[in-house]
Amino acid sequence: TQVGGDHYKKMDVEPWDVIDTWPLEQRIGHYRACALKYLMRMGSKDESVQELGKCRHYVEKLLETITEQKT
Repeated sequence: TQVGGDHYKKMDVEPWDVIDTWPLEQRIGHYRACALKYLMRMGSKDESVQELGKCRHYVEKLLETITEQKT
């Protein structure tokens, strides 16, 4: 699910697909940093609800990645 438009969905290769080829530690760091970015800028760029939706998106991806690590 993309929050705030469909610009990434229109790409032949989405950024997620590239990031998911990175080593596990780098993927975890990236998803953590992005979640933090959206949480910290909440309400200063987009509506707070939209920013929190973006943050949640990255937290869900982080959870997915960490769960993958344990299997």
